[in-house]
Amino acid sequence: MSEEYIREEKVVDKSNDEKDLELIVSVLKTKQDLDLAHKNFEFAEEGLIDYFSYQIKANQTKLDYLMKKARKKGIALDMINEMYLRNNKAQ
Repeated sequence: MSEEYIREEKVVDKSNDEKDLELIVSVLKTKQDLDLAHKNFEFAEEGLIDYFSYQIKANQTKLDYLMKKARKKGIALDMINEMYLRNNKAQ
């Protein structure tokens, strides 16, 4: 019984612009998730208070990490905040 070698396709690396855009999208999504967790916490019943407080802490930690990463890459955080505010006004 012989095994046949199956050639794998080469993984294409993303460009720096694609990586930066992905980072910006992650920041915006995390900010939205954090806002939602805050809103849910405000109206949470007794059994869900801990759950939403953990979500807030997790999203805040993730946002801090992503913002630090964006600063290191030289991405303008004002631009991210402007995009975020524009998205929230449209909704």
